[in-house]
Amino acid sequence: MTTLTSNWSYPTTIWFGAGRIAELAAACHQAGIKKPLLVTDKGLADLPITQNALAILAGAGVEAALFAEVDPNPTEINMEAGLQAYKAGQHDGVIAFGGGSGLDLGKMVAFMAGQTRPVWDFEDIGDWWTRANADVIAPIIAVPTTAGTGSEVGRASVITNAQTAEKKIIFHPKILPTVVICDPQLTVGMPDFITAGTGMDAFAHCLEAFSSPHYHPMSQGIALEGMRLVKENLTAVYENPGDITGRAHMMSAAMMGATAFQKGLGAIHALSHPIGAIYHTHHGTTNAVVMQAVMRFNSSMIESRFADAARYLGIEGGFDGFYDFVGGLVKQLNIPKNLTELGLADLGDADLERIVAAALTDPSAGGNPREMTAANTRALLESCF
Repeated sequence: MTTLTSNWSYPTTIWFGAGRIAELAAACHQAGIKKPLLVTDKGLADLPITQNALAILAGAGVEAALFAEVDPNPTEINMEAGLQAYKAGQHDGVIAFGGGSGLDLGKMVAFMAGQTRPVWDFEDIGDWWTRANADVIAPIIAVPTTAGTGSEVGRASVITNAQTAEKKIIFHPKILPTVVICDPQLTVGMPDFITAGTGMDAFAHCLEAFSSPHYHPMSQGIALEGMRLVKENLTAVYENPGDITGRAHMMSAAMMGATAFQKGLGAIHALSHPIGAIYHTHHGTTNAVVMQAVMRFNSSMIESRFADAARYLGIEGGFDGFYDFVGGLVKQLNIPKNLTELGLADLGDADLERIVAAALTDPSAGGNPREMTAANTRALLESCF
C-alpha cells in the first residue's frame, strides 16, 4: 500500500491516495450533491471499479444513477443523451468517472444542464465563456481511472462535433470539479496499451507546456517536474501494473500536465485533435506517434530549453539526448512508429489537407513555439507517415 496520501487544495480540492474511492459519498456531501448522475464510458460501465463506486454510494444512502453512453471521443450526441438522463432523473450534480472521455462528458452534462444556448456557443474563443449562466452550472466530482488527460483538474472539456468531425474545446472556470478523488488503485486494471497511451498524453501535456513560448513560470516548473515523474514511473507501471506507488506518481503527473498547459499546447495536439476526430484514434497514442516529428519541427526554437530539461531529468546529450529518450520511451511502450502503423494508410491529398486545415484552426496551434503555416504543417504531417 502506497504512503502517498494527502489532501490538496490546488488547483481544486483533491483527495489523493490509494483506497480513497471509499470517500465518494463524503465528496458528494462536501459538494452539496444529494442525487448524483455518475457519468462514465461504455467500457467502464460494468467493470468492478464502477460497480464498487455505485455500491459505496448506495451503502451511504446516496441515490445515484449511471449514464454510460459515452464514446471514446465524446460528441454532442452523447452529451444530449446525458442531459436527458440528468433531467429525467432530477439529479443535482455529476460524478465524472473514468478516463478523458468520461470526465469530459460528465463535466459537459453538469455545465449544460441549465444553459439555454447551444454548447458550441461556449467554445474556448476569446470571452465566449461569459455567455454561460454560471449560476446554473451543477457541481462536479471527478474520479479519474486513468493517468493521462488530467481533465479532473481542468476548466474545459474536449467535445467532437459529430456533424463536422471537429474537436472543440469548451471552457468555463466553473467546469473545474469541486472535489477530485485520485485513487491510484483504480488505474491498476488498465490494459497495457491504455497505460501507455494515457501516460504519453500526460507527457505530451508537460512537454508542450514546457515548449510554449508564453510567459508562465509556475506552469513551466510544473511541466518540468511532471516530465520527471513520467520518465521515472511510466515504464515501471507498464511493466508492473500493480506498482501502486508508480501509479500514484503517474496520477500526479497527469494532473500536473493539465495544470501546466494553461501555458499553452502546440503542434502535437493541433495534429492529434483532428486525426482523432476524423479517424477515431486514441488521443494519447496519437500524441506519442507525432511527438518526435513535432520536436524536430520546433527544434530551432526549443533546443536550449530542452538541454536544460535534459540536465534536470538526468539525460545526457542535451536536446538530441532528450529527443532520443522520447524515441526510446515510445519504443518501450510499443507505441506505433508512425501514423501509417497507427492505421492512417493510403490517405489522399484531400485527407491530408483536411487535417492541415483543422490543425491550423485548432486552439493548440497558438501555443506552438514555431509558427504553423499551411506549407510547413503539411510537411510536418507528411513526416509523420
